[in-house]
Parts: sequence; structure tokens; C-alpha cells
Amino acid sequence: MKKIFTFLILLLIMASCSKHEPIVKSTKLSTIEKEKPMTPKKINGIIKRSLNTTGNFSWSQQSDYLIWSAAMNGDSIITIGYGSDSFKGYKSKAATDVKEQIIKLVFKYDQINKKSSQTPIFYDDKTLNYIDIRIKNLETIKQLHKDKNVRYIEPSGYRFFKYETTYKSSKGCSKSPDIINPADYTQINPGCLVSWTYYKHNIPKAWNYSSGKGITVGLIDTGISPDQPLLGSKFNDGYSSGRTIYKYGTYVDSWKWWSNDTDGPNDKCGHGTSMSATIASPRNDEHLPVGVAYNCNFIAYRGTSDVVLDGYQEQRGVANALVDLANNPNVKIISMSIGYIFSIDKIKDAVKYAYSRGKMIIAAGGTSTDYTTWFGVIFPANMNETVAVTGIKDNGFNACDVCHKGSEIDFTVIMERANDPNRHSVCLGYYTNTMNYIGGSSVATATTAGIAALIWARHPNWTRDQILNKMKQSATFYPYKNASYGYGNIDAYKAVL
Repeated sequence: MKKIFTFLILLLIMASCSKHEPIVKSTKLSTIEKEKPMTPKKINGIIKRSLNTTGNFSWSQQSDYLIWSAAMNGDSIITIGYGSDSFKGYKSKAATDVKEQIIKLVFKYDQINKKSSQTPIFYDDKTLNYIDIRIKNLETIKQLHKDKNVRYIEPSGYRFFKYETTYKSSKGCSKSPDIINPADYTQINPGCLVSWTYYKHNIPKAWNYSSGKGITVGLIDTGISPDQPLLGSKFNDGYSSGRTIYKYGTYVDSWKWWSNDTDGPNDKCGHGTSMSATIASPRNDEHLPVGVAYNCNFIAYRGTSDVVLDGYQEQRGVANALVDLANNPNVKIISMSIGYIFSIDKIKDAVKYAYSRGKMIIAAGGTSTDYTTWFGVIFPANMNETVAVTGIKDNGFNACDVCHKGSEIDFTVIMERANDPNRHSVCLGYYTNTMNYIGGSSVATATTAGIAALIWARHPNWTRDQILNKMKQSATFYPYKNASYGYGNIDAYKAVL
């Protein structure tokens, strides 16, 4: 069975966009507009038109009325980023004072909070300078935008895909094992299987010098299967020894925006298990696929239910996981095979925070169907603070059938047979003694994270920038950068020498 873990499937995204639909401005609103929010259909139309014409959409560039309308169609939730010291990792007195001023402003202008003397905040981030709040009035948005201490206002409860009927998506989830073609793996000592894709990057040859030992890789995804012992009780087995694995959950699996109860670290999707396996599954004698950095330490966060970050709880879960990993001094690398079609400000804050603490953040460029390969590199891979990766075929630099490409891409990974698009990288499955094919920019990202761990284990005192330069120097196009494929394929053997 073909296993392409899908980021975004936006079928007929342009068909529903009217060329003549005006962009709503924040001034001269009619009485009806003041009382009634824009419909989700119109909101999505504006978002899609922006994506289609500019390749980007940002709430910071939208009208007060559009932001308010989206909030009203998203449980009235907005996220407010405030202050100027958003990434320092502590709450300064100045930032706290600004937050209190914002709370007073909301009390003054918003009816939903006038009925109670309690704080309108239902989530106050402990590290980053943003709060999640419920509002009712358009005037509140207007007054917040006038405040020079407000960095952004985002309708974080609004779900773009909830109102789209023209697309279908697996959202990257599948637990079913595959029947693997024997030509797609090789057995090595002490009895494990090596994916054919590893040889394309000289990973087995690099293992003569590094196995990732001593380096901690963090993963933010859908968690790890409780039914896969090689990513649990048997994580230390065979040639993989003396290492640690930790599993956490920051995702709240609830439609209740006020809920703070996470549902734990267990993967209910399958995607996170495949990414974990690609990076860190052990090298043992059980005739199962080995991970790229089979001796690395590993920390997995269930920050989301699937790979498309379309929902308040998923976005908050991912942001919280990023902050936790940023604050962990042992973590060197953060792998994110997840994303969204446009930026999410609280996650952007968290990415910048993790970057400021020296973490290498590797993110997937995007995976779609052949209907939407026109779409460029997705968020957060399109940020300057991330290392963006996409997947290509084994017949030269041709993107895999569903992989996104663009100027933001830094590296590529060979993960698809040109003569058979159903045959991808091979990894450990969701259940005991099972294997999967795993494709798209998802596996490309996880593979790159594993290679980075191999290099860092050889140079444990190096900085992120030194490791990144070593990756570039070993890649196909270095010292140049291809317009669509970045520096190309990393040669892991050259990189660890």
C-alpha cells in the first residue's frame, strides 16, 4: 500500500475563488457588517485568493473586520502577541505591565467580559509573550490594533479546512503495515534492515564513524505507538545501547477550547511513529528497519493529532512542545514533519525562541497531491529560522510526485523510486514486527534530522551553524544553491569525516 504522508490536500482550491470578490477593508463598514461577521465561505475566499496570487497569507496584513469575523467563526478566540521581548524566555516587568494594560483594554471594550469580573484570559503562556483570550466586539479588535505594544492579533480558533468541502485529506494518518519489496532493503549486522534510500546518502558508510551517540533529537508530531516496543521498552537493543527515550504530550484532544487536559504521548495517527522510527529505531537482530541515528537519544512530543495544524488545540500543542524542547539543554535538533498553508504567530514565536537557544529546527517543505504541487513551501519550513527539506525521486533532481519545492528549500532527500511512485523509504511500523513505506517531505525531514545527529555526534562541541555548514559542504550543489532544491542531497559519509 502506498504510504505518502500528506500535509495539505487542497483540491480545487482556486475554483472557489471569485476574481471579482472585493477585499474587505476595515473602514466604512455598513451597519450590517458591524453586527454580523463575514461568512466562513467569504473568509476562506480571501485566504485562498491571497495564497493563489502571492503564495502567502498573514493575519497581520488583514482588516479588523476580517480578523473579527474569523474569530466569531472560531469560538471567539484570538491570540494576542505583546511586548518587544517576546523570545527572552522570561516575563519581564515591562512585559507583565503591557499584558495588564491589554487586559484592561479588553474589559473596557468587550461585552463578553463585562459580565464577569474575572480575567478574560484563558491561556497565558509562561515563557512567550502571548495570551489567548475570548472577545465579542469588533471594537475590541480595533482598539487592540491601535495599541503600539500589540505585536499581532490572530483568530486562532478559526479552522480553514473545517469550511472547505472541495478537498479530501488523509492528514498523514495510517497505522496499516505494508508488504515491502525485498529490493527496497538490505540486511546488515546484527540482523537489521537498511532502507534503499539510506544508500543514496551514504548513511551506512557514515555509520563507520558515527551512530548519533550522545546527541538528543526532539520530534514534534503525533506521538509514538504504544504497540511498538522498539520505540519503547526495547529502544536499547543490539548495537543500540546506553541511550534514552522520553515521550510527552502537549496536545489537548478536545473541542473544548478551555480544556487543558492533554491525552498523553501515544500516537493515534501513525505519522509520528514513522518519523520516530526513521530517526531512531534500534539496530538489532529482529530483521526490522533501522533508524538513521540508531544510537541517538530521543524525545517525542505528541503536539498534534495529525500533520495539518488546522485547529486551536493543535497550534497551542505544537507551540508548547517547541518551548519545552527549547528549554531542554540536551536537545540539539528538533524535527517537524508537520505544517500549515500559512503562518501561525504563536508557533512562529516558539520557533524563534527555540532558534535563539541554539536548536537546529528541521521542517518539511510540504506534501500534497498532484493537484496542488503549484503550492510553495509551507509554514514553518518557509521561516528563516528553520532548515527546510523536501523529497525527490532517484532519477536526478525531480521532486517526488507530491513534494513541494521552492527557494526556501535547503536540502533534499531521495525517497521515491522513479519507476514506481508507491515505493518509498522503508521504516519500522506502528505495530510489533511490522514495516511501512513512508514518503513525502515528511520522511525527507526525519532522514535529515538523523543525518544531522550523526554529524553532531562527531563534533559534539560544535554550534548549530557549524553543523549546518558541514551539511551544506557535503551536499550536491554546494557552494551554490539551487532555486528549487537548495543545496541538494547531503552525503552523510562526507559530512561525518
